[in-house]
Amino acid sequence: MQRDTLQITPLGAGQEVGRSCCVLRCRGKTVVCDVGIHPAHQGITSLPFVDELDWSTVDAILVTHFHLDHAGALTYITEKTNFKEGKGKVYMTHSTKILHKFMMQDYLRTSASADALFTSEDVSASLSSIIAVSVHDRVSLCAGVSFVPYHAGHVLGACMFLVDIAGLKILYTGDYSRAEDRHLVSAEVPPVRPNVLIVESTFGVQTLEHGQDKERRLTALVRTIVGRGGHVLLPVFALGTVQELLLILDEYWTDHPELHNVPIYYASSLARKCMAVYQTQIHAMNKTIRSRFARRDSPFVFKHVTSISRARGWERKLAEGPPCVVLATPAFMQVGASRELLELLAPDPRNGIIITGFSVEGTMARDIQTEPEEIASSKGTPIPRKLSVDYIPFSAHVDYSQNAEFIELVDADHVVLVHGEQNTMNRLCTAMKARYKNKGKDINIHTPRNLEQLELSFSQDYVAKAVGALAAQYLQEGDAISGLLFSKNDTRMLLDPQDLHPFTGLSACTLKQRQTIAVATGGDLVRWHLEGMFGTVSERFGRDGRLTLRIMDVVDIRHTSEHEMTLEWESSPSNDMIADSTIALIASVDQSPASLQLTALSTPCAHPHATTPNDWRLQRRRVVWFLEAHFGQVTLDAGADAGQDATPNLTIRFDEAIVYIDADRVAVACVNEILKHRVEAVIGMAISTTCSLTDLFVTGAPVPAS
Repeated sequence: MQRDTLQITPLGAGQEVGRSCCVLRCRGKTVVCDVGIHPAHQGITSLPFVDELDWSTVDAILVTHFHLDHAGALTYITEKTNFKEGKGKVYMTHSTKILHKFMMQDYLRTSASADALFTSEDVSASLSSIIAVSVHDRVSLCAGVSFVPYHAGHVLGACMFLVDIAGLKILYTGDYSRAEDRHLVSAEVPPVRPNVLIVESTFGVQTLEHGQDKERRLTALVRTIVGRGGHVLLPVFALGTVQELLLILDEYWTDHPELHNVPIYYASSLARKCMAVYQTQIHAMNKTIRSRFARRDSPFVFKHVTSISRARGWERKLAEGPPCVVLATPAFMQVGASRELLELLAPDPRNGIIITGFSVEGTMARDIQTEPEEIASSKGTPIPRKLSVDYIPFSAHVDYSQNAEFIELVDADHVVLVHGEQNTMNRLCTAMKARYKNKGKDINIHTPRNLEQLELSFSQDYVAKAVGALAAQYLQEGDAISGLLFSKNDTRMLLDPQDLHPFTGLSACTLKQRQTIAVATGGDLVRWHLEGMFGTVSERFGRDGRLTLRIMDVVDIRHTSEHEMTLEWESSPSNDMIADSTIALIASVDQSPASLQLTALSTPCAHPHATTPNDWRLQRRRVVWFLEAHFGQVTLDAGADAGQDATPNLTIRFDEAIVYIDADRVAVACVNEILKHRVEAVIGMAISTTCSLTDLFVTGAPVPAS
């Protein structure tokens, strides 16, 4: 079992709608979902909190769909941050990539030069780095990290991402819709249960109209406004909702010949350019659209809709002309054609505006829904508001019932709400807790603010399949088994080293390390220091006749020249540790005070333990000294029948208790358990203190047996 921690940090869309940007961190991997801008702000203030992340550490950016509040900051991040200094990639679906290009070009065209975050050259450079993926295809980002896109509805090409980081699964929905409309499929429920669901909360606990009811209300309202001699303004996004509205209105006009003299215009050069994309991305739409195209009946060739000419002064000419219906961008009416038309149509009570999508706080689309007596023009002058204001949500988002049902179907361990205003999100959180409580269940639901780091911990059981020689062993529950653990994607195998190549195609190899170090002293002095550290230092002569010293049966040391020594060893964690300590010791020999004293002597010095390795009789005497220091007199008893070389047993009388020690096995026996453990601890301390490292770890000095 392993415990993993997932860190989720919203850089945008945390208790707000706009600039969606969610950072996922786990096991040293970083994945960013969406990089949008805020539609109510301009310039640098519209960006997510990009300075809070080192973008060179990002392994992938996943973009759910082409709307600016989810993808508008992508060019800035790829071209104006250090993202390209790392190895990260950008992924989105094929349809999203195509439409994202048009959206960014239109964004540049409508942005004021002073607020421009990047240039058209930056947009082109950013587009070249995007990798297009297909829905349901598994994409591996790097070792242990992958994702699968699933249909999200909402707009053409929109997807949700099921991200897998080392077995931890996170479903990020982006904006999604569970209702199949006239041209898009509804959002899917992935077949895999995720650990975490990060889901939008745009409409909170609201219940929206669906299907034919809202279509009938829209067409009836449009007919009423044009019937009183007014103009109908429908502010829309260039892509997504506008295509759905055009399909509805064109069909209604076809069924009602009396309306054929009332023109329908859509005032968006972007929508006109993108209509060709819609006619080529049929595979991403629902069965109804695909079957119509199969019959060579393109629903996007409209019979009663005209793209209006954007000649100078066209807005005033249209506003002063006969009744008509006009769909104009942008939906939030901050700038552009929809804002200009609103200012011209507002004073006439015959006219009407119909808001068809969710409006972000701080935008004109949100403000006008309060039906103020006046609105401010783009120049700041007041304009009387007499036109009617209505709201019919065609926004392809889930409402409360759809969102709650989806959350229950996904059944994640944790639910994280994003893309919702603070009060809306909190109401949804409260409603979901009550819903689960009524069913006798619990729900872990979170509502992080921007820059709030949400840390979620998970315990994961990893299962490995024994194969080859290990699988042939007869094992019972509780038996220990050892082998090589091989992991690839989500598959783990435990195997014997001899089975490595047959089952994995890999070959085992031994890494031999060699390091040369400069020395300023003689070999005898180096050997003396090595014996002081490690105990016995064995020696042999190599093929070249040079003396080789061997440390702990691991590291070979040769004097390759007068002032140079070469160390060789087979690499492993323990062997590398011994080699590192040997190198550190040799490097400090000439600076040791002991070296200065030894070089002043005329006779060579040696360590006693270097010539009498692993002499248990000597060690026994040292153990006896330790025992006597702690417990008093120790009696040696060889027994009446013991030979001359027999190892005597030891007896300790402490107060009224007697302790017997088998010197061969270093086994302690005593009826007093507390005293027994004290004696064992003293013997262990004596052996570890008086034995060399070689005796302890190579030749095997005896240790107390429990």
